[in-house]
Amino acid sequence: MCCCAGPKHKYRDKNSKEYKSLISRLNRIEGQVRGVRNMVEADRYCVDILMQVSAIQSALNSFNKELLAQHIKSCVVHDIREGKDEVVDELVCMLQKLMK
Repeated sequence: MCCCAGPKHKYRDKNSKEYKSLISRLNRIEGQVRGVRNMVEADRYCVDILMQVSAIQSALNSFNKELLAQHIKSCVVHDIREGKDEVVDELVCMLQKLMK
């Protein structure tokens, strides 16, 4: 059973290398999605479109891995140090959802 109890917010240092890396990845993914839309509109070969969609999925997986690592190293560690062990249950729940 998941114990994710509503939205939480994290302050992100907009000047940090980690933040800039996440935004850069999202910008690339956004460009890839626009490219796929253009391919569909241009009636490109289905296999070519499917290969691009696969690349987008891979890029999203890489984004998730990076964000997950940052989350564990910051939010999870912080909450555990403050005695909020329920964050482990939340992490397990979230990993189960990601691994569907």
